[in-house]
Amino acid sequence: MKKGNMSLLTSSTKLSRILSVPRNIILRNIALTAPNNFHASQVLLAEPLKKKKRLDPAVVRAREERKKKKIEKQIRRLEKNARQLKPIEECQLPLQVSDNVEKRQRVLPPLSSELLEKRVMLMKKWSQFKHAEHLKDLQILDKLVYNQQKALDELQKESPELYYQAIQFDFQLMNFTCQGPVETPPIVGYDVPDGDYQDKTKKW
Repeated sequence: MKKGNMSLLTSSTKLSRILSVPRNIILRNIALTAPNNFHASQVLLAEPLKKKKRLDPAVVRAREERKKKKIEKQIRRLEKNARQLKPIEECQLPLQVSDNVEKRQRVLPPLSSELLEKRVMLMKKWSQFKHAEHLKDLQILDKLVYNQQKALDELQKESPELYYQAIQFDFQLMNFTCQGPVETPPIVGYDVPDGDYQDKTKKW
C-alpha cells in the first residue's frame, strides 16, 4: 500500500472514532453537537501582566506626608467645630443672601420733620379710633349680659323649673366628637406592611 492511502485510512479511522463519541461531549477544543457539525470552543485571550513601575522612595515619602497633612487638617477642623450645634436651615440666612447683603441694602433719603409729624398724628388718630371701637364692643357685650341676666331673673320668678332648664349646658350646640387611643390585643397572623421612605437628612 502507498503512503497516501495509509494516511487516508488512518484519518478515516480517527474520524470514525470521533464520530462514535456520544453527542454534547467536549473533547479538548472541539464540541460535538452533531455527527456532521463540530466547531471549536471560544478562544480566551490573555494579556501579559504589566510591569510594576519602580517609584522613587522620595516621591512615595512625599505622597505619604501629603496624606498625613490632609488628615491632620481635617482633624483640626473637626476639633474646631466640635462645640458648634447643627444649624437650623429655617433660622439661618442662606449664603447667597448673606454674600449680597451690601448690594441689597437700599439707601433711603432722611425723612423730613413735616412727614414725621404727619405720621405721628396718623398713629395717634388710629389708636384713638381702635380704643373707641374697643369701648363700643365692651358696651354691647355688657348690655347683652345685662339683658340676659334680667330675662333669667324674670324667668326664675315665673317658673323655677324652666329657669333650671335654661341655665343647663347645651352639649349639642357644637357637634364635636372625639375618640381617644384604645388598647387592643394584637391580631393573630396580622402581617404588618413595611413602609418605604427616603431619608433626606443631611449628614454633618
